[in-house]
Amino acid sequence: MNHINTALTRIRNKLANIEILCEEPMKNHTSFRIGGCVQAVISPKETQEVIILCQILQEYNIKPLIIGNGTNLLVDDCALDLIVIKTTYLNEMTKLSDNKIIAGSGTLLSKLAVFACENDMTGLEFAHGIPGTLGGAITMNAGAYGGEMKDVIRVTTAYCPENGIYTIKDAEHDFSHRRSRFSELEPNSFIVSSELELSKGSKEEIKSLMGEFSKKRRESQPLDLPSAGSVFKRPKQGYAAAMIEQAGLKGYTVGDAQVSEKHSGFIVNMGSAKFSDVIAVMEHVKETVFTQFGVELEPEIKIIRGEL
Repeated sequence: MNHINTALTRIRNKLANIEILCEEPMKNHTSFRIGGCVQAVISPKETQEVIILCQILQEYNIKPLIIGNGTNLLVDDCALDLIVIKTTYLNEMTKLSDNKIIAGSGTLLSKLAVFACENDMTGLEFAHGIPGTLGGAITMNAGAYGGEMKDVIRVTTAYCPENGIYTIKDAEHDFSHRRSRFSELEPNSFIVSSELELSKGSKEEIKSLMGEFSKKRRESQPLDLPSAGSVFKRPKQGYAAAMIEQAGLKGYTVGDAQVSEKHSGFIVNMGSAKFSDVIAVMEHVKETVFTQFGVELEPEIKIIRGEL
């Protein structure tokens, strides 16, 4: 605890204008609206602040939790000795050419898709309804409606205290289904920005396709309730949501956590769900699906647990 307080003092002295929220509830920063207080949520506004911040934390052997919009997180309700770095101020978007954009890791995918549309670039329509940020989407190779980040990401600039600023290109991202090198090999790296390569298109056609995808999402997903999107990864055989529904688990509830009655791949917060409620629902779903189908479901969401 003391080393965290000392590190925070150093950060304030070195970065006088950086935003630091102390003893901050994570429920304010996750789409699940669940999560206890962390020591601090720090929001850098530029790359140099990221570098200095990460260097100071490394000096004190503190591994921060890096988040974007918190749309893929389930955080414990207890107090957590964590420093959280939030990327949402790193949101600049620049048109590089007729088919290329560079954007900061904290850029919302919805805004990035609109920016691409306004510049007559097609290929990012699938991302319009995904609620996360660019950095998070790259980390988990987010996708929908036949599109994935691997289809459009070409160059990524990242930072880690050991190697400093570095750049990777194309296949070096090591994308596969809902993973990348940042989720597996380099989870402590901080994605700073990425360059996307799209195709020239018709603004009206792009708008029409985005509207079609938005309509599908509204009709099929519980967008009116807090959730973290699809809870489980797609297994090698079949689909998680289909097996959960076939197992009769739609509407299964513990406390205020419920398998969505609209989309069985989602667990929703009906009002004041606790971390333990969601975990209990997940465990019951996993056990039931394994018993009935012999398939072991793996979480797609990132789970942050407090000390036992």
